[in-house]
Amino acid sequence: MHLRRRTQPIMLAAFVLAIALVSQTVARYTPDWGSLDARPLPSWYDEAKVGIFVHWGVFSVPAFDSEWFWWYWRGEHDPKCLAFMLKNYPPGFSYPEFAPQFHAEFFNPGDWADIFKASGAKYVVLTSKHHEGFTNWPSPYSWNWNSVDNGPHRDLVGDLGEAVRNRSLVYGLYHSLYEWFHPLYLSDKKNGYKTQQYVMHKVLPELYNMVVRYRPELIWSDGDWEAPDTYWNSTAFLAWLYNDSPVKDTIVTNDRWGDGCYCKHGGYYNCKDRYSPGELPKHKWEKCQSLDKHSWGYRRDMKMSESNGFTLCHRGSGLYCGSRR
Repeated sequence: MHLRRRTQPIMLAAFVLAIALVSQTVARYTPDWGSLDARPLPSWYDEAKVGIFVHWGVFSVPAFDSEWFWWYWRGEHDPKCLAFMLKNYPPGFSYPEFAPQFHAEFFNPGDWADIFKASGAKYVVLTSKHHEGFTNWPSPYSWNWNSVDNGPHRDLVGDLGEAVRNRSLVYGLYHSLYEWFHPLYLSDKKNGYKTQQYVMHKVLPELYNMVVRYRPELIWSDGDWEAPDTYWNSTAFLAWLYNDSPVKDTIVTNDRWGDGCYCKHGGYYNCKDRYSPGELPKHKWEKCQSLDKHSWGYRRDMKMSESNGFTLCHRGSGLYCGSRR
């Protein structure tokens, strides 16, 4: 009897430990959409309701047409963009030459955060990198094409994040997967996305660096649509993000993780720009509405008649509200 009494607590402890280990195993997400899509959104997103989205980058220097200026100018050879460059810049001027003019000299993150707080917004999302590839933080994978080595010579992501969080607002980051003219991406594209040099040497290392360094609580992914999620290794990245990252319990993601993912896979749904479903969707969603009907970033040729009716504006950046239900 004495031996039996001693072994019962030991056996019970072992049983509880086994249950705990099983629970931990069940709680982990596997790198497939069935598992990842079953993850419930963290509660803060349900409670936030309204957020502010900021588009800012080198494209704010030419500030012409839209944040897609480089692509329209050099990718599509749009006549109005060609004429703009011919009129205002010398022959042979290249897009990277705009970067040293991206001064951000009037950027006061505290003032921005005060405005965001006063607006009633609960979360703020800043462009960490748009399709031009310029990073608004000192990414070690974007040498001399980032806001510390070039242009403002300051960490825009870090500076705004500190100010926003000091005002008890949630901080998120927009991040473009692809870059229009990155040679590794163009090589993978030429190979029909059968190679992943760009993903392995640029996309994933940069994403990991951004998450570990700044711990955003929302990742607004974009620039995914030319290739499938298998090319981007999206499910593997999201499994790490949900299981092992420093923000695994609070991170929220959208649905832009590869061709065919919109309105189907990921966290909440964006579906398309300025998404208006018409009826209440069954899945959590977000509508991003820009200040300008034609651009998400600042452009010098915007007219009031082309505004969506918002009055919040900042020269050199595009500020727009994201609201969702």
